[in-house]
Amino acid sequence: MASSSTDLTGLLQAWRQGDEEALRRLTPLVYSEMRKAARHYMAGERPGHSLQTTALINEVYLRLVGVRKVSWQNRAHFLAVCARLMRRVLTDYARSRDYQKRGGGLVRVDLSEAPATVAKLNPDLADLDEAMNKLATVDERKSQVVELRFFGGLDVKETAEVLKVSPETVMRDWKIAQAWLLRELSGTKRHGS
Repeated sequence: MASSSTDLTGLLQAWRQGDEEALRRLTPLVYSEMRKAARHYMAGERPGHSLQTTALINEVYLRLVGVRKVSWQNRAHFLAVCARLMRRVLTDYARSRDYQKRGGGLVRVDLSEAPATVAKLNPDLADLDEAMNKLATVDERKSQVVELRFFGGLDVKETAEVLKVSPETVMRDWKIAQAWLLRELSGTKRHGS
């Protein structure tokens, strides 16, 4: 892992300096890292979700290649940027489907099936993004922990490496952020905001 991390860091820095060969060698490594994060996120999505893992990776990759002025520091920095881009892609996708919340894609549900249907719903990504933006104004690091773990698919150790804190701090932030977001999202659903 250390050598691949060193390779990735070196290639990122060479690419930033204009080395096109570095980009060619970087692509499979980047794709592998993004695929891991996308699989992690998409595993939690409902069956039949219309955005597929490959499409998500391709969109993130296109946005990543367009970010030429990033001063890449290391693998951890790269993973943090990928998590942020993945969050943006997923949130943009959720917002583009938002018309369905207002009746555009209504599905007829028998009243006896309603409780089971509601239990299957996942939080709306646009609402989650808004709640995370609010959390960032209160505690930016906790918002970053959620972004890296939820959208980036990083484990506790990788998240700690990115944020330069201990794994214990990540776990504490993760638990507090989850509770905060649950409360915030429950209020959103209850008040219809």
